Amino acid sequence: MSSINNSSLGKSRGPGRPPKKIISCTWCNETKLPLKYVFPTTNGKKEFCSETCLAEFRKAYVKGACIQCDNVIRGNGAPSKEYCSAYCMNKHQKKELSNARISTIATTSPLDASPGPFQYETYQPFNWDEYLNETNSVAAPLNCFKQAPNPPYNEFEVDMKLEALDPRNVTSTCIATVISKLGPRLRLRLDGSDNKNDFWRLVDSSEIHPIGHCEKSEGMLQPPLGFRMNASSWPMFLLKILKDAKMAPESIFQKEPIGPRQNLFQVGQKLEAVDKKNPQLICCATVGAVKNDQIHVTFDGWRGAFDYWCRYDSRDIFPVGWCARSGHPMQPPGQKNGSGTNRFRIKPSYVAPPPTSSVSSTASEVIQSPEADTSAPPPPPIVIQFRKNCSGGPLIDTTLFPMSVEDSTPSDLAKKLINQVLNASHKSETILARLGALRGEEMVITHEGSTYTIKLPQLVKASDLEGVFHTLEQALGCCRNLFGLEQTVKDCSACDLKAVPTPPKRKPPEQEAATSTTPAEPSNSSESPVLSLNKIPTGEWGIEEVIQFIESTDPCLGVHAELFRKHEIDGKAFLLLNSDMMMKYMGLKLGPALKICNLVSRLKGRRHLL
Repeated sequence: MSSINNSSLGKSRGPGRPPKKIISCTWCNETKLPLKYVFPTTNGKKEFCSETCLAEFRKAYVKGACIQCDNVIRGNGAPSKEYCSAYCMNKHQKKELSNARISTIATTSPLDASPGPFQYETYQPFNWDEYLNETNSVAAPLNCFKQAPNPPYNEFEVDMKLEALDPRNVTSTCIATVISKLGPRLRLRLDGSDNKNDFWRLVDSSEIHPIGHCEKSEGMLQPPLGFRMNASSWPMFLLKILKDAKMAPESIFQKEPIGPRQNLFQVGQKLEAVDKKNPQLICCATVGAVKNDQIHVTFDGWRGAFDYWCRYDSRDIFPVGWCARSGHPMQPPGQKNGSGTNRFRIKPSYVAPPPTSSVSSTASEVIQSPEADTSAPPPPPIVIQFRKNCSGGPLIDTTLFPMSVEDSTPSDLAKKLINQVLNASHKSETILARLGALRGEEMVITHEGSTYTIKLPQLVKASDLEGVFHTLEQALGCCRNLFGLEQTVKDCSACDLKAVPTPPKRKPPEQEAATSTTPAEPSNSSESPVLSLNKIPTGEWGIEEVIQFIESTDPCLGVHAELFRKHEIDGKAFLLLNSDMMMKYMGLKLGPALKICNLVSRLKGRRHLL
């Protein structure tokens, strides 16, 4: 009796018996790092703390894995080639004796004993027909997607070289290496970049080509954004990586399918979609909203932080059943109901209601948990107040702001705020370019009938809007108190201390130049023409004056303004810039770097003439 109790408490363990289950990396047993990487196996999934551990496990897994627990078989301590330990061997043999059906399956190949396609949950393979029937929903038709009717076959091999567009700079074609493959998808890494910027592409993507395609198209291979070596060493680096490399043959590349001519999606339709935060995963998803050529993808059973907008012809969305047909693992809806009474947990969509009342009533019956209480009153609206007497910087006329804007969700309220900023500016293109060059969560907004993608800090709760206010202050040069979640007071101490003039749109440049006695700071830079800047020695320019000079001379260079703020490039630093510095340390492409070098040369020539 004592031995039984000790065994149940995990204090007595026999030889080969696995240790007490703890949350740790499958490969290195690290317990302090978060497990961000998942590898699907026949009997469940394995979690890892780093890509290195995942890669090492995958290599060993291909060579041989335990039939019972899917762990790799290491060393000479294994009792046979099919089991990692005596414990697993005994447990598997007991299972064979207790169940005749399992015994029959076990006599065949381990691959034949697989219950179906690899899944991320162990209870059973995901059944789309059953899920659609239980949720009273419909699948999006195949003609809505830019996908082939039959999933393409993946003939690529790991370590093959090919040409691919840089996902962070789609005007550049780079050399990429196949790191791994999953169904018809490839995980690629740009040569000269690190593993933090890996990305996934379908084998029939138009963004990948065999080596030599760029040259045939009269293009030039470019180093990836953030190339870790000196830009001048790129030609020699290119020769080195292509020498004796395994080139992907042209025959295994497939033509990209033709997509629909218009957005045919409807709210409430089901599909399979790539998780942008974990792009190796394809998950069960729903169309939450449709607007122009965009659809809002919401993931069933998961919180809204994973949702995103994309074009209707995106290659990251797939019809129902695509994963099963292609052999790609699919993650079912989020499993957060520990009672086991309901396998499918549906997250209510706040973006738009389902298309029919029957779907709505059924969904409300499925969601019966305190977390999704449909009888709860709607949350109070969140309000952003505008202090119209604060400085809007060189881009915003604060007199055009309303007193406040409000909405029930932080993300929708942030969109309203950005639209108000654009409406109050006579340089909306500059604002959109600066917000699009930031780092953060992608957000799709509509301005004057066109759709734009900007990046803002992650928005989960109302207090996260403070981060948006700070981002707008840094990117647009406006007062930090221009926006607030609390009732504004009449006077602004920040504007008083800096002696910020009235909005630049209302003030002549000559009067502004006469009243300005000190170099301007980033938060109070004033709008003035290039002629006014020429009156000030370049070495005395602040960061905002440098950005203003670049934007006014060549508006196309305005998208790089945030880089100059990040690296604190003032007038003195601007005169010291060269193309190597900008390409190596600032990540600029050769074209913009040469243009900026030309501006620096012109300023130096003017300085010698003075």
